[in-house]
Amino acid sequence: MLKKVISILAVAVISVTVSANVQAASITVQKGDTLWALSRANNMSVENIQKLNHLTSDLIHPGDVLTVTPEKRHTVKQGDTLWEISIDHQVTVSQIKEWNQLHSDLIHPGLNLVIFEGFNNTTISLTEKPVQPAAQTPTESAPAPAVEAPAPSPAESATAVEATAPSSKEIIVEATAYTASCEGCSGITATGIDLLANPNQKVISVDPSVIPLGSKVYVEGYGEAIAGDTGGAIKGNKIDVFIPSKQEAINFGRKQVKVTILN
Repeated sequence: MLKKVISILAVAVISVTVSANVQAASITVQKGDTLWALSRANNMSVENIQKLNHLTSDLIHPGDVLTVTPEKRHTVKQGDTLWEISIDHQVTVSQIKEWNQLHSDLIHPGLNLVIFEGFNNTTISLTEKPVQPAAQTPTESAPAPAVEAPAPSPAESATAVEATAPSSKEIIVEATAYTASCEGCSGITATGIDLLANPNQKVISVDPSVIPLGSKVYVEGYGEAIAGDTGGAIKGNKIDVFIPSKQEAINFGRKQVKVTILN
């Protein structure tokens, strides 16, 4: 997410793209490559390559694109929180939990966490709060008396049908917020939008298999935006909305919202 990449040649016959200021890389699997050989060449364990790329077996195929990145170990100290650790390493709480198979935000001193460096180097998700469902207040009211409305003219009926015809797709997603105002962040999205130069731009980070990159969308409570970014933790029906202010991004929290894909 938000990486400016350059191409380099890896050890053996592996094609790699690497960020200019971090170590994360994309490897295109060549004929004869194995996970064990790639793990040796990139100083990673087979298990962590599988974990980073959501692989369920050792089987890989020529043409597969795998992410590799140096791994760090963080030993939890008294008073540490996942949120503070995520900020220190410029990753997200969701990523740390996924990489370490944590099912809650609870951590304890002495816990050894694996952190993949350079995986999310230019924006930091700041809203890792629990989802707060909207309160529902039951109401009871007497039915309104029926009022006979005048019959619409044929022209008005045609306009009404056109206005209510479905012309967009609506989905419910889990939304968090992120900012580009972090140390070392380039602010350049996956589609090339400069968020630091255009702080008022409405952009969301998406899973392209759910919401295609470049789509114009309307996000409930956020407004009309462009699906212009991606993120390692943004999988399935999840989005990150860009908010320039760090504090406002924190205040956004985590919530369920409706997204209308306009085109």
